[in-house]
Amino acid sequence: MAHVLQNVVFPLDRDPDLLPLYADPETWSVIEDEPVRVSNRAHLGNILARNRARIVAGRRVSMGTYFNAFPASYWQHWTSVRQVQLTVRTTGPATILVYRSNGSGVRQRVATREVTGEASTSFDLELTQYSDGGWIWFDIVADEKPAVLEGAEWTTEQDPARTGKASLGITTYNKPDYCVETLRALAASPDALEFIDRIFLIDQGTQIVAEQDGYDDVAESLGETLQVIRQDNLGGSGGFARAMHETLQRPESDFVQLLDDDVRLEPESLRRSIVFGQYATSPVLVGGHMFDLLDRPKLHGWAEVVDEGPFMWRNLYQDRMPHDFGVSNLRQSTLLHMRMDADYNGWWMCLIPLDAIRKVGLSLPAFIKWDDAEFCLRAGEAGFPTVSMPGVALWHVSWVNKDDTIDWQAYFHARNRLVAGLLHSNAPHGGRLIRHSQRVDLKHLMMMQYYPVALRAQALRDVLSGPDHMRQNLGTAMPAARALAAEYPETVVHRDPSAVLHSRHGRQVYKQLSKNDLDSPKGMRLRWFTLSTLVSHWMHRPEPANIAQPEVEFGKEDAHWWRVPAFDSALVSAADGSGKNIYTRDRAKYRRMLRDTMRLHAELRRRWPELQQQYRQALPDLVSPSPGRRSSRRRHDRGARCIRPEGRHDRHRHLQPFPPSLWPAHEHHRDGPQAGPRRDHRQRLG
Repeated sequence: MAHVLQNVVFPLDRDPDLLPLYADPETWSVIEDEPVRVSNRAHLGNILARNRARIVAGRRVSMGTYFNAFPASYWQHWTSVRQVQLTVRTTGPATILVYRSNGSGVRQRVATREVTGEASTSFDLELTQYSDGGWIWFDIVADEKPAVLEGAEWTTEQDPARTGKASLGITTYNKPDYCVETLRALAASPDALEFIDRIFLIDQGTQIVAEQDGYDDVAESLGETLQVIRQDNLGGSGGFARAMHETLQRPESDFVQLLDDDVRLEPESLRRSIVFGQYATSPVLVGGHMFDLLDRPKLHGWAEVVDEGPFMWRNLYQDRMPHDFGVSNLRQSTLLHMRMDADYNGWWMCLIPLDAIRKVGLSLPAFIKWDDAEFCLRAGEAGFPTVSMPGVALWHVSWVNKDDTIDWQAYFHARNRLVAGLLHSNAPHGGRLIRHSQRVDLKHLMMMQYYPVALRAQALRDVLSGPDHMRQNLGTAMPAARALAAEYPETVVHRDPSAVLHSRHGRQVYKQLSKNDLDSPKGMRLRWFTLSTLVSHWMHRPEPANIAQPEVEFGKEDAHWWRVPAFDSALVSAADGSGKNIYTRDRAKYRRMLRDTMRLHAELRRRWPELQQQYRQALPDLVSPSPGRRSSRRRHDRGARCIRPEGRHDRHRHLQPFPPSLWPAHEHHRDGPQAGPRRDHRQRLG
């Protein structure tokens, strides 16, 4: 029996930005002796169906693209599959050419066939020469008449190592429109639904998904596959932990597939990730890549790692991301032919085998930030590595117009990074983590960003208090962090169109030398700049005129930590461009916070071994699924019941926060949980 590993697919919506990810019509010219792609987003009319495309007479179309090339190196490295078959079905006269690449991106032709009429052409291919990297793909060249690609797939006769399905876990906070669209995409994709046991939609918001227009129709289509669970807002980690817990109760599921809510899904990617998980020689986590929802050919997340020294996340090749497939296709991008090994994958899309959850537990009760990285590191240490899988991806709003390191999420950035370091760093006293954390505080202080420094100080105090705080403040840390913003005027974004803000000396504009070469101080100049600025802010009061009105104005791209500190106050554009923030130097606040950060980081450095032991000993209890199972039975025994709104099915479950024996119980509101932002994709710390 032939098992389909990967289907050739095309986008059905007429979005010209998407086409380069699926098919490359190869329109080229030569400018200054270099081949340049002239048009890569036309020919939408030649996409005939989900699996069909027209090749115009005399033209060539390549499937050597992100979604339609076959990632041979990953299949060779992580599975025991060594023979695959490519089957291409065509109508009309055409030539089919099969290519492969190696880890350096060097292209080699494997086979050529000429076809006419209705043809089904197969190519037997071996996966034996892709240790370091490489893809396999095919091109179709039409003759004097147009040809049609009727469909193509990559198959194997080998049976998978495991056959269980996956349950989906979608955590949402007030993104009902996105969720309904994701459910529609799934309902319209029987190839993907074939591998799905249950869809657990964990709704933690006040804007109920089940009340969104279009929900009833899609729920009817999905039937009992869909199960909506209402609970209080426990953040992304709490929602995903609930999905993990529910999936553990499903004997038909071998995996849980975690998905963020504000995404656009490619259902074939969902299918591919589950199939790859089934074929993996030993259980692995299968992570999907992230494209920018607002710039759709642009890839932001590939293989991600955690640097041991500073204990900080990044892309494996940070300086090469994001990658724009609208500018450089897969065959041109030699780096993307290398097999890249990851430490973790973002939970915008990540398949987790239940064997891993049974062994290492649920998501850490972190609310947001670092929950995905920490879990993947924990799983990797237990023998469940993470595979960042090419051809498996979705679209998510990127962090280009965000800066969540200076809003309420700064608390979770700092707290959860330190906790993850205590749990997983093997460097003495956390390596450079404490020093880097203190450096972040100094940058914020010099930039007059006092709110994130206050949040980070609270994070340090909580970490120093021991691991029990993670359960105790799970429901209160976020609203407390948001409430604290009222004490810091720089958090206000001024948007009033009737009150145009001006600075005393105008806007500061700087010439950037290159993408990666700014005028930032380095070496001894950096040390002198930092010391002199800290001393200056400590000693000198700001000029009263600069307090009354901002001294200068900065665009967001110019407002760097080595520029803003030269002034007493600054008008700075918000990250999303919606308004402006006013940063004003406060000497008393600065002095107090500088003393606090020095003292807290010194205590953390001194107590690191002790805290490391405490957190590692507490981890099994923090992430154990067993209390959740016991608490669920106790709720049932007490007579708790599922509330079924009129016209709804049993899949709509309104339950107390999960699980009360694992995390602190707090009041459940039938009208929705305590208000607060949803789990958002993490933002890199500077």
